[in-house]
Amino acid sequence: MKRTNVEYEYSTNLPGLIEQLQLSIVVSTYQAGRLVSIGSRSGELKVGFSHVPQAMGLTRTPSGLAVCSQEQVWKLEANREIASRITPDAGHDIAFLARSCHLTGPVLAHDLAWCNRELLLVNTLFNCLATVGGPWSFTPQWRPPFISALAPEDRCHLNGLALNASGNSPAYATALGAGDSLDSWRASKTTGGCLIDIQANRVVMEGMAMPHSPRLHNQQLLWLHSGEGRLMQTDPADLNGPTAVPFQDVSESIAELPGFTRGLDCWGDLAVVGVSQIRESAVFGGLPLEDRHSDRKCGIALVHLGDREVVAWLWFNSGVEEIFGVSFLPGWSNPVIVGPNTEIDQQQTIWLVPPINEQE
Repeated sequence: MKRTNVEYEYSTNLPGLIEQLQLSIVVSTYQAGRLVSIGSRSGELKVGFSHVPQAMGLTRTPSGLAVCSQEQVWKLEANREIASRITPDAGHDIAFLARSCHLTGPVLAHDLAWCNRELLLVNTLFNCLATVGGPWSFTPQWRPPFISALAPEDRCHLNGLALNASGNSPAYATALGAGDSLDSWRASKTTGGCLIDIQANRVVMEGMAMPHSPRLHNQQLLWLHSGEGRLMQTDPADLNGPTAVPFQDVSESIAELPGFTRGLDCWGDLAVVGVSQIRESAVFGGLPLEDRHSDRKCGIALVHLGDREVVAWLWFNSGVEEIFGVSFLPGWSNPVIVGPNTEIDQQQTIWLVPPINEQE
């Protein structure tokens, strides 16, 4: 077991798999308020922590990463040159540096995606998809057909977003209910979850227990049946009928995980799934997964989509209880994140300035 600010354990093959595939991972956790980088160097797992208050939605961008926090969306720019100069020397091959943010105010931002050259977030408080930028807190782009008005009321708990295959437009969204009043989703959390076709603007699949994180990958729709603790797969062709279909009729389980599943990313034949311990509360209590797993885990699981098996994992034993977002970092095996709170993280201050022409 490896020890740092938190305690965790991992499968022995995880460091080698990261180095072999050049595929590291970054994780956001709302409860612990951190971004977590998971990489490897010379066969040794490297895990780093950066404080970001209430870190939630997470995505890759053309220039680095972006993450939703308590009231901001932070942009972290990738920088290869400075990575090796960060002290103490840990052989980092890429650095992600917090350099700017957009103030959204508290919007309970869930999934975040880079879509059509801008950031698109799931604004859960206002039940809509929204872009960020300019003078506005956010700019609404779409809301579910059953939501009658834009208001700061979490009516359906809109949470997940899948882009189309080219990544230039939103395709599907998940919600925990289809009601139009404040917190109406809570009354039917075990059966009220639904999938919405954004382009058709209608519910196409229903009956789920707290679904999250839909993703289109290899012409299939992958999504997390969070209340069941499963990674699921659905053929989009089966969602084209005139009415919404029960998820059981068109979906199959790819993997069962020992906790509440939230946060999904795919690369090639691998998926990384976030797994959380569920809190005994009115929101998370009474879910189906409680009957199957008394010892619930928190961490990440790597699932081979072809073999439908968990091939590697990392579980937090203390300090982190919930995972929110996960993202692969293709091409890099040992990343470092320099967040907006370097003093708390006890990291060095980094100044980036453009090249200076010192000609007299």
